Amino acid sequence: MLCNEKPGVRARRWNRLFLLCIPLVLVIIANATAQNRSVSRGGPDQEIRFEERLEGEQRLSDLGYWTGPVDGDLDPGSRHALIAFQKVEGRQRTGRLTPNELQALRTAARPLARHTGYVHIEIDIRRQVLFIVDASGDVTHILPVFTGNEKSYVDHGQIHRAHTPSGNFKVLRKVSGWRRSSLGLLYYPNYIHEGIAIHGSPAMAAYPDSHGCIRIPMFAAKELSEITPMGTEVIVYEDDTYSQRRETGGVGYDRRPG
Repeated sequence: MLCNEKPGVRARRWNRLFLLCIPLVLVIIANATAQNRSVSRGGPDQEIRFEERLEGEQRLSDLGYWTGPVDGDLDPGSRHALIAFQKVEGRQRTGRLTPNELQALRTAARPLARHTGYVHIEIDIRRQVLFIVDASGDVTHILPVFTGNEKSYVDHGQIHRAHTPSGNFKVLRKVSGWRRSSLGLLYYPNYIHEGIAIHGSPAMAAYPDSHGCIRIPMFAAKELSEITPMGTEVIVYEDDTYSQRRETGGVGYDRRPG
């Protein structure tokens, strides 16, 4: 019994008990702090109310970003649209609609196409986004993409570099639904150059991480394939011309790329 123990033994027991209680106390404090943060409002990283979510989704749609249903529910489609916005605007790619992101949406402008005057698709490798451009030169749909990560990989016993080529291409071949390749599954692929395709991917990265294909969110892959017929021009570029023109208030080139 504790009452019969020598003072030294009893002290050691209490010391051990005290040390064992410290982690429990720390956990309780951490949980209380997290709860306080979730209750407090107005911080730059806090999620926002339903009305603000609805406003954010509507604003994304108005700016041309391809969202899910505009219903105040930030489903995967709307989060992909938000990531595309964050990429275009050079913001942190979080996919979270916060008060700061909503304010940025309120003051943002629809992005400009690099080329105008005809229907085409543009892929901006630097910013990792895709623009669908109509005949008047307006950007009608914007999606996040991820392209080749420039790393080496092996396919059919050969070493390749995961590179997405820049240049002017056309949609040469389409596959409806899923296609199994040696490197994985592709959803509604639209081939533009050899084995390089624009295709849906279940997993989307915020930065380049493909074998060279241009991967887009699954929810938009089928419709994108349907609205881009064979022969649609696809322009892939990686430079700062677009950003410089946008900052100075210029417009896109009113000509086809040479």
